[in-house]
Amino acid sequence: MPLKSPTEDDYLGIYSIMFWTLTLIGVVKYACIALKADDQGEGGTFALYSKLCRNMNIGILSRKYSNSNSGFSPSILHNGTKNKSALGKFFERSVIARRVLLFIAILGMCMLIGDGILTPAISVLSAMDGVRGPFPSVSKSMVEGLSAVVLIVLFLLQKFGTSRVSFLFSPIMGAWTFCTPMVGIYSIIRYYPGIFKAISPHYIFNFFWRNGKEGWLLLGGTVLCITGSEALFADLGHFNRRSIQIAFLFTIYPSLVLTYAGQTAYLIKNPNDHDDGFYKFIPTKIYWPIFVVSTLAAIVASQSLISATFSVIKQSVVLDYFPRVKVVHTSPSKEGEVYSPEVNYILMILCVAVILIFGDGKEIGNAFGVVVILVMLITTILLTLVMIIIWRTPFFLVGLYFSVFFIMEGVYVSAVFTKIPEGGWIPFAISLILAFIMFGWFYGRQRKIEYELTYKITLDGLGQLISDPSVQRVPGLCFFYTNIQDGLTPILGHYIKNMKSLHKVTIFTTLRYLLVPKVAPHESIVVNKLGNRGVYGCVIQYGYADPLNLEGDDFVRRVISSLQALIQNNSGCLPSDTSDIQEQISDLEEAWSAGVVHVRGKTRFHIGKNSGFFDRTMLAFYEVLHSNCRPALPALGVPLPHRIEVGMLYEA
Repeated sequence: MPLKSPTEDDYLGIYSIMFWTLTLIGVVKYACIALKADDQGEGGTFALYSKLCRNMNIGILSRKYSNSNSGFSPSILHNGTKNKSALGKFFERSVIARRVLLFIAILGMCMLIGDGILTPAISVLSAMDGVRGPFPSVSKSMVEGLSAVVLIVLFLLQKFGTSRVSFLFSPIMGAWTFCTPMVGIYSIIRYYPGIFKAISPHYIFNFFWRNGKEGWLLLGGTVLCITGSEALFADLGHFNRRSIQIAFLFTIYPSLVLTYAGQTAYLIKNPNDHDDGFYKFIPTKIYWPIFVVSTLAAIVASQSLISATFSVIKQSVVLDYFPRVKVVHTSPSKEGEVYSPEVNYILMILCVAVILIFGDGKEIGNAFGVVVILVMLITTILLTLVMIIIWRTPFFLVGLYFSVFFIMEGVYVSAVFTKIPEGGWIPFAISLILAFIMFGWFYGRQRKIEYELTYKITLDGLGQLISDPSVQRVPGLCFFYTNIQDGLTPILGHYIKNMKSLHKVTIFTTLRYLLVPKVAPHESIVVNKLGNRGVYGCVIQYGYADPLNLEGDDFVRRVISSLQALIQNNSGCLPSDTSDIQEQISDLEEAWSAGVVHVRGKTRFHIGKNSGFFDRTMLAFYEVLHSNCRPALPALGVPLPHRIEVGMLYEA
């Protein structure tokens, strides 16, 4: 904080601001209110968005794309058609309102990803800066270089997962939350025992009355005392509500209150040490142990945000908001522990670049403050909608909540926005790029679905294609992926015409995202027969926190099991029916043993030169992935396994 000749009253006012910020935002808003707004155990801005969408019966895609006859049980989809609030009905009617809500949710996700870039940079840089205390000759460039090395090593270790070292996290954070308040209590007793009189709010009013605009600008620094509150809410999927509340209210909150009180007491007696208020208030005898603990705590904090970024990217990929980067599960027992190689190295480059280019911790702190308070403001808005639409909270209480926190956070936003030229532009640049990617990808996927719905193939059309004498039914099991449920993708027609073959057992598979965190195992696969022998439909239902692995043996086994149950349940009791059941089940097992093929159709559109609509051409790619070495496509005369790409240009 750029203080100029601070007085005792200035320090008391700043501590009062920090105390009430921690109390109101940390305790009241997050620990007591936000944690109750979970979406079936998941937290964060997207969980709030998902909860609202499901209650108002609005989804990621327009409702005209959804199939209401999919057989979903009430335990998965909430039927909110009765007793809806007026605001909920407004969102259902207004396309603009839904798009604004979507924009707010995506902005929150982008800001959280930006947090994953800035947190490792500022945490490690601030901790490593403690080397300069005992050794003033160490240059800032040296500190920046050491910080970059620590971060590079941290990112290179991500591919091994956090399970192998996570047993160290709790002792490290336990040492951190115990040591710093002990030092704080020591400083309070030694320097200023009456520090807690600053809890009185009148010190806040006196601070702003004396400092005016300068005091308002200092809020850009005090906002950093509440960093991490959004992660407290977002981590709800990893811990239950009660454990988070106990951890925050009985360890983190008192630790922060005592630590900041001790620093304030020290600075009142040493008013010119505010440039390094943490390390200078550490007693000399325990300086190096505290330095080690603080550095390790900074690494743990960095790891938590890196892991959160991986989770957010995974959710974005699952929801078709983000290009399909590779996502790897690094733990066989913890499905939430994921790693993305491409994202990891991009984060590493950006983190190191932020440190080396904006080495001044104040500039990174300015950027950090913008991210923190904007995500909090978005959470406040979404929580207000949850109170009105879902909880039906009395208007007086909603107004009290919104006015207190929106005004409080709005004042913080106005202060941090003045820091945009001094590093605050960094998160905006990152968020703008991410939002452009996400909206562009989402728009392209929407138009692709529109095209497939317009030119879809009916079951009668499929029968005509199969009845062509030149089309062979070849051995093997084929999963043909499509984006639509009430028809078949138009790519299928060109696939059959060019391949001149279709597998004896072909399963048209559709991925259906549900606005829930997880789908029960017995409801995740819905199968049905599509009329022609050996042709089935399969809907894979998943939530935004579900792992999605479609190429393993376990997935194929579950689908085969569901198909066998379908065949047995839909047949009669006559001897001929029993024989037909055995024959169909035998066909399934033979096809499975012959080889499994996954076919994904990818379409790319071109804009016409003389029209604002799509050109009459479309380029289709077929990516065929084989899990067995036995021939599954003899019509092609290609030994397997192979990857086959067939490109063709045709009239739309």
